[in-house]
Amino acid sequence: MPRQFYFFDRPRRFVVGTVGQPGDRTFFLQVADHGQIVSVVLEKEQVQRLAERLQEMLEEISAQTGRALTETAALDTEALEQPIDEEFRVAALGLAWDAEDEAVIIEAQAPSEDPDEAESTLLEDVTEGPDALRVRLPAPAAVAFVVRARRVVAAGRPPCPLCSLPLDPQGHLCPRLNGYRRVAEA
Repeated sequence: MPRQFYFFDRPRRFVVGTVGQPGDRTFFLQVADHGQIVSVVLEKEQVQRLAERLQEMLEEISAQTGRALTETAALDTEALEQPIDEEFRVAALGLAWDAEDEAVIIEAQAPSEDPDEAESTLLEDVTEGPDALRVRLPAPAAVAFVVRARRVVAAGRPPCPLCSLPLDPQGHLCPRLNGYRRVAEA
């Protein structure tokens, strides 16, 4: 099937944000540039993993090149831009480094009916396959993305000190208490 491919080279804005209340949030990866806004949905765990892997990649590149890539672009703390129209749900994420252009490449890809096709099309320029969003960022913008992504993830419900599951304001059934309700502390 022909794929819808969204490509942004050094966009004006590339952020993670949420819609909804903690415990019922939807996470969006949003790119905006030249009047175009593209928003894709991810899971909280995908945001966490993307931030971790991106940080690891930048540290590895810094170690290999001997250059510090920790300079941060101005941190974007604004809300997601409107309208927030979901283009697709992210099934796979890919990261790459363009050494010649000194840019991080991040690709988010929609689910595919064929799992082999999904792996073969990630970070590839092909006309058939699942929809994809590809963004090229300079290292300082990638560092700023990591900082914001970590803040957005941390803004959710606090973890239970006993089992690490998220605590709702009214508490939760804690497995470490044999199913008794753990009440959130005020």
